[in-house]
Amino acid sequence: MVEEEKPKGKMRTGFTTGTSATAGAKAAILAIIEQKKIDFVDVTLPKKSQIRIKIENCKFSKNSSTGIVIKDGGDDPDVTHGAEIITEISLTEKPGEIEIDGGEGVGRVTKPGLGLEIGTAAINPTPKKMIKENILEVAKDLLVKNGIRVLISVPKGRELALMTDNPRLGIIGGISILGTSGIVVPYSTASFAAAIRQSIEVTRAMGDDTVVLTTGGRSEDFARKIINLPDHCFVQMGDFSGYTVQVCAKKDIKKAYVAGFIGKLAKMAMGVKQTHVKGSKVDMEFLADLAKKCKVPQEVVDNIKKANTARHVFDIINEKNISGYFDIVCSEAHKQLGKYSDNKFEIEVIMFDFDGKVIGVFPKSNKYLKT
Repeated sequence: MVEEEKPKGKMRTGFTTGTSATAGAKAAILAIIEQKKIDFVDVTLPKKSQIRIKIENCKFSKNSSTGIVIKDGGDDPDVTHGAEIITEISLTEKPGEIEIDGGEGVGRVTKPGLGLEIGTAAINPTPKKMIKENILEVAKDLLVKNGIRVLISVPKGRELALMTDNPRLGIIGGISILGTSGIVVPYSTASFAAAIRQSIEVTRAMGDDTVVLTTGGRSEDFARKIINLPDHCFVQMGDFSGYTVQVCAKKDIKKAYVAGFIGKLAKMAMGVKQTHVKGSKVDMEFLADLAKKCKVPQEVVDNIKKANTARHVFDIINEKNISGYFDIVCSEAHKQLGKYSDNKFEIEVIMFDFDGKVIGVFPKSNKYLKT
């Protein structure tokens, strides 16, 4: 038997635009407090581990400062690799308040369905939380008498955004400040496929034949709350759903829970085997056709056709209290995953909302209702 080629050596991780902005903010606030240039900071990530980040440049005065970080995408960089992330800090007369906004090169939200208010800067909730928590680590005393304003800019952000899906999503004028874990894991096909295969091999070597396949860290965290299996049974498949279930079939897995959010599961339902955002788009006509199965008014079908994102569809369905829609998406995803795996093992598809509640299941089950 010929061994499949495995990537040579360990690939280097990087850090997100959110971590870059957090590092710049922490360095800038320390520069005000200590009245000296800061060269490195330790950033606390969402799961409370830390990463040391180099500060490319740091300027300060008594009441304002700037921290500049060069974003490092690791061995699998995206278009923002090498971008200059500038974080400006200024003290305000609003004690205890930390305000965060985007400047030049950070996009503004113009369409619904992104989990951000229209008109606001495209700075996702996790980076905002990271920035606030890291500032609080060093500036609690300062905040007794002052507020802090954080302004994030990306000088080349407007150009870089044209190489992303931001314009299509209605994020205009720049890139997004992103990141759920703070770390960029290399997602090249060869390395990620090898990691998936190895994870499933470990599960089998440990004597288990059931896996929980999730699309990322958040869906895995939510899945762990409702599925009681050992750590080695949880496999983050990222965007490689088709490949992952094929490996499961080859390795004699008997059951796989497939858990995720509406965006990835909608793509699986469409028959997309590799669900990366640049490799495929959610087909709103397809999602609208699924809504017809719920016997919804034509107005709802038309609204789904015009939706901006899968999350926007999620909002429309919830607003209209349409029952059964998310189960249908799970059913379609189940059908496609069954094709890729030749129906060689049992699959259960679970959809979470963005707070971790189970909103869709196939095959239909009531066992998750308590969530």
